[in-house]
Amino acid sequence: MKTFKVPTREEVSPANQVIFDTLKKKLGRVPNSYAFMASSENGLATYLALSNAKSSLTIQEKEVINLMVSAINGCHYCISAHTVVGKLNGFTDEQILEIRRGNISFDAKLDALAQFVKEVTNKKGNASQQAIDNLFAAGYTNESLVDILMIIAERTFSNYLNAIVKVPIDFPVAPEI
Repeated sequence: MKTFKVPTREEVSPANQVIFDTLKKKLGRVPNSYAFMASSENGLATYLALSNAKSSLTIQEKEVINLMVSAINGCHYCISAHTVVGKLNGFTDEQILEIRRGNISFDAKLDALAQFVKEVTNKKGNASQQAIDNLFAAGYTNESLVDILMIIAERTFSNYLNAIVKVPIDFPVAPEI
């Protein structure tokens, strides 16, 4: 059985070492998922460029997408990481649990987003017309739609990588629901 090791700074390319140094200054450490992405010469930089790209969405909307996709895909690493990020960006513990369950009672616009993301993720891009109509009725636009799908793709990639590699969780483990 193939097992994977999260590389250390010394085990990655010089370009990735620079990224590690930047992450360590910014975050205090290099999260294990990011470190494994550095197994690829370009993987980590490409992922971070996508992750940090400008978006029409708020940080809370992004976290709804991150938590919803990760919950559906069963990525405990990303659920744990984005529970921390969600709290840093204003969500309470109970709100994060509601997001993960896919039924948001505290914000109708975020609930429309969560319902759309749930359908897109579960149906591999085939959301119902009702979910699309509800998303737009809640105030989202064509620009929002593109940005939502970009984040779903980004999160799906990291969910799949973490599932295959079984990246050790280096965040406080999120509670089961």
